[in-house]
Amino acid sequence: MSVWLPTSPCTPEACAGHEGDTASVPRAVLRLAAAVALILLGILGAPPVRLLPAGPRHAVVRVWSAALVRAFGIRITVHGTPGPDGGRLLVANHISWLDIPLVAAALPCRMLAKSDIRAWPVLGRLAGRAGTLFIERDRIRALPATVGTITGALLAGDRVTVFPEGSTWCGRAQGTFRRAAFQAALDARVPVQPLRLAYLCHDGSPAGAPAFVGDDPLTASLWRIARARGVRAEVRLLPRIPPGRYAHRRDLAAAAQRAVTGAWTATPAPDPLPGVPAQPATPSATDRDSANRPAASVHHWVSSSPAAASSLRTPS
Repeated sequence: MSVWLPTSPCTPEACAGHEGDTASVPRAVLRLAAAVALILLGILGAPPVRLLPAGPRHAVVRVWSAALVRAFGIRITVHGTPGPDGGRLLVANHISWLDIPLVAAALPCRMLAKSDIRAWPVLGRLAGRAGTLFIERDRIRALPATVGTITGALLAGDRVTVFPEGSTWCGRAQGTFRRAAFQAALDARVPVQPLRLAYLCHDGSPAGAPAFVGDDPLTASLWRIARARGVRAEVRLLPRIPPGRYAHRRDLAAAAQRAVTGAWTATPAPDPLPGVPAQPATPSATDRDSANRPAASVHHWVSSSPAAASSLRTPS
């Protein structure tokens, strides 16, 4: 792997443990079976769904994505409103492979993912049919072409989601937003919308089970999530950064990261989106003195501001 690729200090041993209640083995198996059935349904239904007008298509994608997350026993809360249609770059922290259906449950879009996902059993085929844009992370020379592809999708009116940290973090700490994808928003002159993702336990502390970090095998991650109980996923759709506010991708990336890391302010929950039941909000772990955090040797903390961001194994 190239030395320029971003890395995270998070590991499954330090960050992905689940300290709450666990589901029984039969219940976990039923959850996995339901998730597999939904994925197969998604593969079979993708071609006809793509023929629908934008409104009905987005509604179907939103309901299906919410059902997939819910199949694992995870409730979803969405804060904020999607806003008008049209091309925009969505940027979010990255914690888990679950981030992809979680974002789609709130705001259907195209994803930027690492090319390795194409080879994933079943999920890779579904990603391709969903219009995912792929990037070869270990070929830096391919980056300009990828930025051009994102620009074209934005100009065509698509919403494209990227995870600018370039590597998954567990949700208790953050990585620096990489700048490349923000150039596409500048070139296409479209808004950038930051999103804040979090997986929480009943007490508001970060849930470790969904974290897909380090060398965690996908099968182990699936089983760990299926066994966890009491996990809630939160999506905060933050105010869009309008085109023209920043002339350089460095400044645009920094502004988006500030928005994501400062997102845990008290805001009223909106009306639930179709297929996404609203849940009462609880404070984030970074607002609580009793938040469970990994040892200082694993993460670096800044005491004056909330530690908030995470990112996927999909690059940007």
